[in-house]
Amino acid sequence: MTSSISNSPASPTGDSPTAPSTRRRRGGRGRGTRPAGEQGQQNQQQDRPAPAAPAPVVVPVGADATVLPTDTTFEALGVPAPLVEVLTGSGITAPFPIQVATLPDSLGGRDVLGRGRTGSGKTLAFSIPLVARLAASDSKRLPKRPRSLILVPTRELANQVAAVVDPMARALGMRTTTIFGGVGQNPQVQALSQGVDVVIACPGRLEDLIQQGHCDLGAIEVTILDEADHMADLGFLPGVKRIMDRTPKVGQRMLFSATLDNGVDILVKRYLSNPVTHSVDPAVAPVSTMTHHVFHVQTADKGEVVRQLAAGLGRSVLFTRTKHQAKKLAKQLTAQGIPAVDLHGNLSQNARERNLEAFSNGSTRVLCATDIAARGIHVDDVALVVHVDPPTEHKAYLHRSGRTARAGAGGTVVTITTPDMVGEVRTLTRQAGINPLVSQVKPGAPLLEELAGPPAPYVEPAPVVEQQPQGSGGGRRGRGGSGTGASKAKPAASGGRGGSGGGGRPSGPARTRAELAARAGSSSAASFSSRSRRGAR
Repeated sequence: MTSSISNSPASPTGDSPTAPSTRRRRGGRGRGTRPAGEQGQQNQQQDRPAPAAPAPVVVPVGADATVLPTDTTFEALGVPAPLVEVLTGSGITAPFPIQVATLPDSLGGRDVLGRGRTGSGKTLAFSIPLVARLAASDSKRLPKRPRSLILVPTRELANQVAAVVDPMARALGMRTTTIFGGVGQNPQVQALSQGVDVVIACPGRLEDLIQQGHCDLGAIEVTILDEADHMADLGFLPGVKRIMDRTPKVGQRMLFSATLDNGVDILVKRYLSNPVTHSVDPAVAPVSTMTHHVFHVQTADKGEVVRQLAAGLGRSVLFTRTKHQAKKLAKQLTAQGIPAVDLHGNLSQNARERNLEAFSNGSTRVLCATDIAARGIHVDDVALVVHVDPPTEHKAYLHRSGRTARAGAGGTVVTITTPDMVGEVRTLTRQAGINPLVSQVKPGAPLLEELAGPPAPYVEPAPVVEQQPQGSGGGRRGRGGSGTGASKAKPAASGGRGGSGGGGRPSGPARTRAELAARAGSSSAASFSSRSRRGAR
């Protein structure tokens, strides 16, 4: 699979009011190639004359504000020409606000603290200066000693960051690799032993390889912490601190996070040296193009309401609180003619990638997920997010909801609440800073089809292959008959004194020692039982 870099506006504020609505991939999270017709539309937009005397975009940073130009280019921000060429080849010509704000400082070697919600273009904001500074450095690639490190909280995010960094790195003759658990470590060890320039890693597996002597962080020049608040939520901060302590203090460090609570501020104070702070979003930033609904349903109606929401033609992501519930919901929907896949922490890495790919390429329209998919997973054209089980805190709500309404496009978020959760959901939405449309909904309500869209055609589920009953032939044969006879033989008597029952091995598990002896071909069940009793004495 070929990877591509992508960038798109985080909000429609920078577009011309008359410009047609086009959906573009956001910076650093997308995969796949850009549709052929989309670049033509983008070029048409670029050919239009800019409005006279545009008002500057003001982005708050704490008590201060950063004034950003409304029209600029990567060249004007100081991005090296080879990287501009790679970006242009990927259809990326206009930087995001977070990139406009941070690139001059990060390209200059300053430590940077960037804050922006998922989908704001953070990945390109740190990938461009990372590759540019490594290209300008005189250091050489050495075995087991990477030159830069990007720490991320999840395997999925590691793969997607690599999809952005790798094309730029390869264009300048550099190597990248990903390091995370859930897969064998040998390919990762081999990549490190051959020497790499960029390591994109999850903390746990990286610490394992360091302790085994396969990786040394003493040559790190640039360190980046992405989704630092998510790492804090997952309890990774102690490991992150141990890893950061192994990197040289003289290197450049960048930290990107949606919020600075839960210990993230400690990382900033401890590891960033006089950082430049840039923010393109407040700490709580609901997307203006997103419509929020709260459906009050009876507990008995909840399953059918969820099914009808998932039955539309568009892509939808259904969030549950537990892994078991995500798996169960995906199976139920598939059995009802709605192809669905699950995504949660109990899946192997291959299964997670396979299910995510099925959802990304459109072979299935519904993804049933736990909060593992609430960050870092970017799939185009997700029209509907359903909180089947409302999250426990408002930040999770915003990150879940951020799977739709990306890059300025519209999207719908529905929270299902039963009578016992009304107060909890009311508090959740208030803390998230949203004012949802509240409705009493029953199965078959017109609002369900209005939000889900026209029903998709029924898809016949694949037939379930029934497992062959144990002992129904083909296994060990009894002494008294053949495999065919064994499958038709009557079960042996369960009293322990009868014979083996004649022909062959009966079906089903043995219920007594006598029956077990009869199947094993002992001289008689009675002698087996008597020997067992004598041995027990």
